[in-house]
Amino acid sequence: MKRAPIALLAISFVLAGLPCASVGAEYPPITVKVTVVKVGDGVYFVQGLPGVASQANEGFNSNAGFAVTKEGVVVIDALGTPALGSALLKAIRQVTQQPVKRVILTHYHADHFYGLPAFQEAGATIWAHRAALAYFDNGDAANRLVQRSRDLFPWVDENTRLIRADRWLDKDESFILGGKRFDIVHLGPAHSPEDVVVIVQGKGGIVFSGDILFTGRLPFVGEADSKRWLQTFSTLLKLKPKLLVPGHGAVSHAPEQDLKLTFDYLTYLREVMGKAVAEFMPFEEAYAKTDWSRFSRLPAFDAGNRINAFGTYLRMEKEMLERK
Repeated sequence: MKRAPIALLAISFVLAGLPCASVGAEYPPITVKVTVVKVGDGVYFVQGLPGVASQANEGFNSNAGFAVTKEGVVVIDALGTPALGSALLKAIRQVTQQPVKRVILTHYHADHFYGLPAFQEAGATIWAHRAALAYFDNGDAANRLVQRSRDLFPWVDENTRLIRADRWLDKDESFILGGKRFDIVHLGPAHSPEDVVVIVQGKGGIVFSGDILFTGRLPFVGEADSKRWLQTFSTLLKLKPKLLVPGHGAVSHAPEQDLKLTFDYLTYLREVMGKAVAEFMPFEEAYAKTDWSRFSRLPAFDAGNRINAFGTYLRMEKEMLERK
């Protein structure tokens, strides 16, 4: 299927050697290029670099988006470091001077919410699904900050503020701002318990899927509920999006085709790890015997595949016990 062109408008900002704070605090300088691409009427997105968050990409490996209305801006996700969040806000200011009214988080993973401080300082209200509260309460947030402080210093350190939502959603939500309709639909637990998608301009509009969809790279699975995750794909397709903005990778103009990579990978993980669990085969043996060649050349494979396989192995054990 031939893809429609994406770059209706591209605006590049190279923030090399300069503090990238746009309001208030200053953050360590970044050298990565933050490029804003127009994908619809007043709708834009920023595409992160391939692979996992690292020193090489300065933590810039996830996507974010925003919609400009006559009454203000709605941002979807905030990137993976305070400096990147500040750079995103600065990029938005190059498109519009309308105030950022709210930031909607598709989920509370570090690469999507560590950029919140600049938006909080700018007066935006942060929305997320209530299921994310467990991330803070069970110690995962603190543990991830330790890892990120080690791997992404100086852009993340022990003083990085982990900002909770101002409004915790417990059901689907719709609102209209400046003539644009926004629908927030909870599809978790899938990639995370709190997964939401944000639909701009109703059915047949633009869908921000968060990490339910990865394009052009290996998905991060970890401890995700892969069974429920697979079930969300039919829901996404029923929305008949004009285009779909994933949490990582290029915009999809052919969602059914582009969902196939994530779908096939999750299905394969469940098949091979489920078989190993059923045969009481230890994980290390099962991992070594599995043919990973179909996915081994994808970006993030070396960093993520073993973690994904182990998380799926544990998930299949849990499902087996639940069936008994």
